[in-house]
Amino acid sequence: MTLANAAYAAPAGNKPPYHDYFYFLGEMNKASTVMVIENKIVPPELGKKIVSAVDQVIRNGDQPGAKRPSDYLQYEPLILAIAGPDGSRMHSGRSRQDILSTNRRLMQRERTLDLMEAMNKSKAEVLELAEKNLDTIVPAYTNGVQAQPTTFAHYLLAFSSAFGRDSARLQESYARLNLSPLGAGALGTSSFPVDRKRLAELLGFDGPIENSYDAAQLGALDQGMELVSLCSNAALTIGILVQDFHTQYHQPYPWIMIQEGRLTGTSSIMPQKRNPYGLNVLRLQASDIVGGAMTFQLEAHNVSPGMPDYKRDQVEKTLELTSNAFVKLADLLDNLVIDKTRALQEVDADYSTTTELADILQRDSDVPFRVGHHFASDLVTYGRTNKMKPADIPFDVVQQIYTEAVKKFDFERNQFPLTQEQYKKSLTAQNMLDSSKGLGGPQRAEVERMLGVEKTKLARDEAWLAQQRQKLAAASARLDQTFYKLGK
Repeated sequence: MTLANAAYAAPAGNKPPYHDYFYFLGEMNKASTVMVIENKIVPPELGKKIVSAVDQVIRNGDQPGAKRPSDYLQYEPLILAIAGPDGSRMHSGRSRQDILSTNRRLMQRERTLDLMEAMNKSKAEVLELAEKNLDTIVPAYTNGVQAQPTTFAHYLLAFSSAFGRDSARLQESYARLNLSPLGAGALGTSSFPVDRKRLAELLGFDGPIENSYDAAQLGALDQGMELVSLCSNAALTIGILVQDFHTQYHQPYPWIMIQEGRLTGTSSIMPQKRNPYGLNVLRLQASDIVGGAMTFQLEAHNVSPGMPDYKRDQVEKTLELTSNAFVKLADLLDNLVIDKTRALQEVDADYSTTTELADILQRDSDVPFRVGHHFASDLVTYGRTNKMKPADIPFDVVQQIYTEAVKKFDFERNQFPLTQEQYKKSLTAQNMLDSSKGLGGPQRAEVERMLGVEKTKLARDEAWLAQQRQKLAAASARLDQTFYKLGK
């Protein structure tokens, strides 16, 4: 592990590891056993024997150090060794094709819900930080240059909104993911009366993928592409946020910093360095997620049906990496240090409020915006040329610049229409923010409204996640109850 990675091991909590192929083969075998008995493909007495064999294989595989085969051709002999050849009747109407496609979805389903949980926790941190910084004035940038002042809360709520779209997309994708291929066979079902709806129900799916060719051969491709694309999209937003924080470390006195400790590190030669490892690692991980999505796309491209290439575990890896990135992001946000005074100094040192000066000239003094804009631009040029902050330019010079600027437009009223007090107030960041009136703007009332909206969305997302997990837990409990009852 590199020093950067060692310095940033985000807390993972006590979550157990993901279930493996062997586990889900066991769950599918339970479901198939129930279905073949219920549909009289297998007589009850033989069914009891198969139940016992399936259960024994699962319990054997759960022993420490035991083999847990992931290929059904290696798994089935374990059942036959206990139940004899008749044990293979549980496999009626199935193929490795639909088994593998179902396994992929079961594994991706777990990881998709974990990703939703990580996104919710990260968004909760964003909203908490926003609520603490409703009045924190900060510079905002376009084209890498300071553009206008805003509040840190307004800025953070923009990312909350973007992550909210990722949450919505993930829920929509989950509805397509949580459909079962099992029972489709290789691609064309079989002559056995396989109840695919019952199989889907037993495994907690919302239903089967209707077309059996789609279920076994096509669904894994586009569903996988959808999931990794969602991950890539989320990683792009994470990357933008982290890059904004990272640029602060170019300055001698940043207004955003990471609390010194676990997420920062020192240099081996330069004693002044406080390297932002938390940012470094998260930026790299965001790139790895985008790369993982591209890897799956390249692997899946131009693959014939029935080939295993696009059914590899790249989707699961990308989902896991994205979940971990959101865990890291939540941890990072919890360790940010915001210097409100320094942020305001950064705003006051530049001319990002001159847009409001041009607006005031039009709104209060009937000076056309382009005329006011030209004057404000000339004012900026003068101030920067003479290394002056906006408030340092003498008022008589301001008046002269205005008189000269309006000549270009043959504007008759060439006397600067604002008083010195009005002029100075127009250049304050607080005045510009308070004057904002548009929907979604940085004015406090609007920011508070948006914060409430985002909290409501988060609550809905958390409720959705709890509901999905409850449904899966209930389905798993019913499967076990039904399966073991048939073995008595």
